[in-house]
Amino acid sequence: MTTNYIKTGVLLAALTAILVSLGALVGGQTGLVIAFIFALGMNAFSLWNSDRVVLRMHGAEEVDERSAPEYYGLVRDLAARAGLPMPKVYIMHADQPNAFATGRSPSRAAVCASTGLLDMLDREEVAGVIAHELAHIRNRDTLIMTVAATVAGAITMFANMMQFSMLFGGRREGGGLLGIIGALAAIILAPLAAMLVQMAISRSREYEADRIGAQVCGEPLWLASALQKIEHYARRIVNPAAEESPTTAHLFIINPLSGQGMDNLFSTHPSTENRVAELQKLAASMGRPAGGATGGGPWG
Repeated sequence: MTTNYIKTGVLLAALTAILVSLGALVGGQTGLVIAFIFALGMNAFSLWNSDRVVLRMHGAEEVDERSAPEYYGLVRDLAARAGLPMPKVYIMHADQPNAFATGRSPSRAAVCASTGLLDMLDREEVAGVIAHELAHIRNRDTLIMTVAATVAGAITMFANMMQFSMLFGGRREGGGLLGIIGALAAIILAPLAAMLVQMAISRSREYEADRIGAQVCGEPLWLASALQKIEHYARRIVNPAAEESPTTAHLFIINPLSGQGMDNLFSTHPSTENRVAELQKLAASMGRPAGGATGGGPWG
């Protein structure tokens, strides 16, 4: 837990340094001061409100035992098995099967699954996915992952502002070389730096969440089967909200981006094939039979 807090602090410091450096390049000392003040406000906001921002980005709708009894009941049962407080439960209206967890602590956590996931996977596979997301919550991965999403998104927005400024305001500034260099750095380097930070925090966490999630639900092959199905459909079904907010891609159990153009730079997950192989090894060590048969249909 302490390690994750330290890593979150280092992440915020690194992304703040990127933002402040860009401010100095574009606006000199004044730009540095403005960027620093903006960064402080952004950091405070992201620590306290990043979960709400991410859920809003994806149009997530909170559900309860009356509106989604089977889904809500499954989350409740698995949270109890994981020794966690009951998280808030959300559904995002997206055809692509996928899911993520968010929140700065287990007591303020949320689990969100897409309608596509609930429609296309059977109950055992959904259980494997939810257990994986609860593992992220138990490991307190959601704090650093959600903060990374919002801060990286802010840096990308800043880069877009610099691009707009260079295109429409540069001539009024006399076309200074330093301003042009700063704007170009903002356009090119800031999003790349933010993405590199995201990639650094995600890959090993997925393997660990797979392992703990498999133990929580009791059957590694449920999650292995779910990952294979999600990977198959995610490559064929576009998630518009994720495409509009690619800095949240690392939150999802499988990369939700189509992989077209710049999307390849947001590849934050280990390969599904490798994850499935690790889960099959875990299943073998637990004496589970090969094959991993699951129920015959949704919520079977």
